[in-house]
Amino acid sequence: MTGRGTPSRFLTSVLRNGLGRYVCQLQRLTLVLSRDSASSRGAREYVEEKVVDFARQNPGIVVYVTPKKCRIPTVVAEYLNGAVKEEDLNSKTADEISAVIQKLANQSGLEMIRIRKPFHTDNPSIQGQWHPFTNKPSVLNVQILDQQHLQAPQK
Repeated sequence: MTGRGTPSRFLTSVLRNGLGRYVCQLQRLTLVLSRDSASSRGAREYVEEKVVDFARQNPGIVVYVTPKKCRIPTVVAEYLNGAVKEEDLNSKTADEISAVIQKLANQSGLEMIRIRKPFHTDNPSIQGQWHPFTNKPSVLNVQILDQQHLQAPQK
């Protein structure tokens, strides 16, 4: 927590993801839907038409389909860091459900918070941050004004 009252942290990658190979952070996806509820119609269409394609495209994600008597169909996403997110699929079409599931698959499981700085290191340098003028002569910082330009009358 900061003085602003909003949580913040430095920019980091989850488990150093991307340094060697990319590891999808979504571990398990559970679709809970009713067999005969009208609000589960889009979820049933998604299961019949698109869930197999999603499972083939994402072999690292375990997909469970749980038919239960429920009023509201939901999707529960479990991530590698232990976070669990639940989204309602009430009265959504198969395409809208596909977009929700793809959004969950692309997330890391961490909550959205304010990033303090766009850069951070665990071993900071005592020399300061590098910029394009670090090793350039300081003469480049001085601008020489033309004497004629200064003495010209302003109209």
